[in-house]
Amino acid sequence: MATNMRGLTQFIADIRGARVRELEEKRINKEMANIRKRFKDGNLDGYQKKKYVAKVIFTYILGYKVDIGHMEAVNLISSSKYSEKQIGYLAVTLLMHENSDFLRLVVNSIRKDLNDNNEIHNCLALHAIANVGGQEMAEALAEDVHRLLISPTSENFVRKKAALTLLRLYRKHPDVIPAKEWALRIVSIMDDSDLGVVLCVTSLVLALAQDHLEAFAVAYQKAVDRLNRLVVEHEYSATYGYYKVPIPWLQVKLLRLLQYYPPSEDPTIQTMLQEVLQTIMNNCNEPSRNVQHNNAQHAVLFEAISLAIHIDTSSPLVNTAAVLLARFISSKETNVRYLGLDTMAHLASRADNLEAIKKHQGTIILSLRDKDISVRRRALDLLYSMCDTDNSELIVGELLRYLKIADYGLREEMVLKIAILTERYANTYKWYVDTILELLSAAGDHVGEEVWYRVVQIVTNTEDLQAYAAKVVFEYLKSPSSHESLVKVGGYILGEYGHLIANEPGYSPIEQFQALHSKSQFCMAPTRALLLSTYIKWVNVFPEIKPQLLNVFERYRHVLDVDLQQRACEFFALAQRPEDDELLQNVCEEIPPFPARESTLVSRLNKKHGDTSDGRTWSIGAKDSNLDRSASKLMRKPTTKITTNGSGSATANGDLSSDITNSLLGLDMSSSPIAVEPTAALAAKGIPRLTAGPNVERWFEKLLYSGDGVLYEDVQIQVGVKSRYHGPLGQVAVYIGNKMSAPLTSFTTTLHTEEPEALTASFVKIAPSTLAPRTQIQQIVQVECKKIFKVPPILVVSFLAGAHQTIAVRLPIVITKFLEGVKLGSGDFFERWKLIGGPPREAQGIFPISLDATGHIDTAKQRQVVSGYGFQVLDGIDPNPSNVVGAGILHTAVDGKVGCLLRLEPNREAKLSRVTVRSTSEDVATEVQKLVQKPLMADASALAEKRTG
Repeated sequence: MATNMRGLTQFIADIRGARVRELEEKRINKEMANIRKRFKDGNLDGYQKKKYVAKVIFTYILGYKVDIGHMEAVNLISSSKYSEKQIGYLAVTLLMHENSDFLRLVVNSIRKDLNDNNEIHNCLALHAIANVGGQEMAEALAEDVHRLLISPTSENFVRKKAALTLLRLYRKHPDVIPAKEWALRIVSIMDDSDLGVVLCVTSLVLALAQDHLEAFAVAYQKAVDRLNRLVVEHEYSATYGYYKVPIPWLQVKLLRLLQYYPPSEDPTIQTMLQEVLQTIMNNCNEPSRNVQHNNAQHAVLFEAISLAIHIDTSSPLVNTAAVLLARFISSKETNVRYLGLDTMAHLASRADNLEAIKKHQGTIILSLRDKDISVRRRALDLLYSMCDTDNSELIVGELLRYLKIADYGLREEMVLKIAILTERYANTYKWYVDTILELLSAAGDHVGEEVWYRVVQIVTNTEDLQAYAAKVVFEYLKSPSSHESLVKVGGYILGEYGHLIANEPGYSPIEQFQALHSKSQFCMAPTRALLLSTYIKWVNVFPEIKPQLLNVFERYRHVLDVDLQQRACEFFALAQRPEDDELLQNVCEEIPPFPARESTLVSRLNKKHGDTSDGRTWSIGAKDSNLDRSASKLMRKPTTKITTNGSGSATANGDLSSDITNSLLGLDMSSSPIAVEPTAALAAKGIPRLTAGPNVERWFEKLLYSGDGVLYEDVQIQVGVKSRYHGPLGQVAVYIGNKMSAPLTSFTTTLHTEEPEALTASFVKIAPSTLAPRTQIQQIVQVECKKIFKVPPILVVSFLAGAHQTIAVRLPIVITKFLEGVKLGSGDFFERWKLIGGPPREAQGIFPISLDATGHIDTAKQRQVVSGYGFQVLDGIDPNPSNVVGAGILHTAVDGKVGCLLRLEPNREAKLSRVTVRSTSEDVATEVQKLVQKPLMADASALAEKRTG
């Protein structure tokens, strides 16, 4: 830059040549005056503007205030020459803050550069947005940056900068980025072939997913797939291998992303993830002398161990990790020791069994005396997390000994942790009191109010503890120096329970008074006020020291502090009343037990740690708090299901020949009998709205009673289904074909099951990320029916074909798919029919039917539908040959077998039919009746013609 502008080169040389600051200032003032005159005169060409603005920038970089050149910088941005545009953008990013009025003038120029076909101009604009990034600029240009990111024509280096620019804008102004709307399109770029783009987009997804877990849930599968390709299949170019470790930065980010979500219940994803983690841990068993290789490998390994702990603390992987961590906490390298202790604290805060960690308790305690304070902090966290009833006395004792020599920056946190552990794992009241009072004595100014509040609360609520606490606190008060927190506790406990020990030698009322009052002169006003309250209580229980107490009240009536003076006056008046005075006794009554409440110490400690910007996935402490955090990470919202015909189909108790209009009241013949969730409820869980089309509903309903067929088709793809079932298990082959001459990229298939406790459905393997032109893939879905379910799973297929497209369709998996027909004789059938009885284990519906071309009942179709739904059609059972009778057994893995009987009675004259289903489960009866009725029902259009005719 400077080589092309001799004036700038000379100016810089003059500045560097100035021997004293006065000469430098003189040269700068002279140059600024010249530049100001030139700008005022105008008529400057692009080169001159560039040169003068460059001098202004250099002056600003040196630390001098500049108030010129802003307008010229704005003009330079509009230049078509790269060198001029570059200087303009540099001036804007350096000289203007995010609320500058000049920025409004450059927004249109920046937008023009973003939409330009020149990649260099795109990058300059992105740099400016990321560096300035004000609210107005973010609102105006976020859409354009997003467009650059998702555009298939953008160069890879432009897309990388666009992703990082969006990340910067989101961190500064999260409300400006419509994360939920852009989620699927942004996540799809994680399948990009360029790993640099994937790395930048993953950084963006990592930030967005923390606040929008549901919307970015599909990123979980993509992260697992990418990790598998990098770690197991070694699918990466040599450019991205860092000392033989495949792109470790991306691995770390993907492993961290997976920790934001609950462990996947999909067995395919679980298997892939286990293989990835096992491979990462195996790779670290091979020692290397290369420091960079070790650093990269350790970065990935520690994140992998954290993920393994997050998934399942009892897995063999975590046992392997515990062995590795034991090696790391003894390492000579400070960074490795730090990470080993931090990760072991994570394990201790989640694991059920701490034996593997307790083996190294001595090493961990020694780490408290490490030369590096950050290692000492991690050792403290680990000891806090691994403490239980067995080792609490040892750990708390060690922490108390270390407290006296600990860094001042650690002491407040140590006090909180010691107090929490002492309360949580106290085996005896004696140990609790001894430890807490030793803590108050040793910690001094580092004891917060919450600590002694909690001591008072526990002593008050524990009657067996009160006399012992009074004795011990009295002994501490006899020492030459006692900290104010200890005086507060002593004042409260002796005031309430001093009378319990007053008759024992060495604890007389006068000795208690002398020990406590001797400390008051060193205390602040609030503590003295508390001691006055103690004295008024003693007036009631220790009449022998009443003169000394009155003397104290008399002296405090004349102090300058208003609160102390008021208390002293009131207490002096009370103390002069007779001993049997009811008012005095009521005022001095013993404080009742405190209501049970949660310790404020834990909340104070959690507040101290807080959530960090990278979205820490666990908190230091007990396992319960981490379980609560995990549960609150991803709360599923309750959804409202809309079922056809309100609470069920119309039930007819009358005869088939009853009036047609009355029989049809309440029928809704346009909707499906399957429970369908509203679009808003689906969107709240990250599931796109169901794809609608003229044939989608018809294809789905036909597949409910047939084994194979087309589920969805458009000009781009075709989805077909072929299924087979045996008992409670099923296998559904989903065939997805690309009908176009171009490949479908970022291809993803996901399943959403509304009732996972009743129905499980998962893919055997993850679909390939690219579907070649005019090819077909097969995705096998394993299905298991555990209990009765009502909502079929939703298959979501998403891909890039120019734009991002998503197709969501219901899979034809309903309760009747697990129905197996059984043969019954006439006697057995009617015996079981009567045994089951009527409602509620009977579901019945009356509905209109269509006749065939000859005007007869279409018996063949009725038999086909009944048998298609899993029933064994029984011939010769019903005396009326037109009626269809069926029997079947529903298989479920948890609830066992459920018997189901069906009777279909069509009436040719009335063009109505009645279906009756009886089952040992009322839910099954209702569901089966709805399913069977739908395909047999006459079309709504035909019904409308009949009613108008």
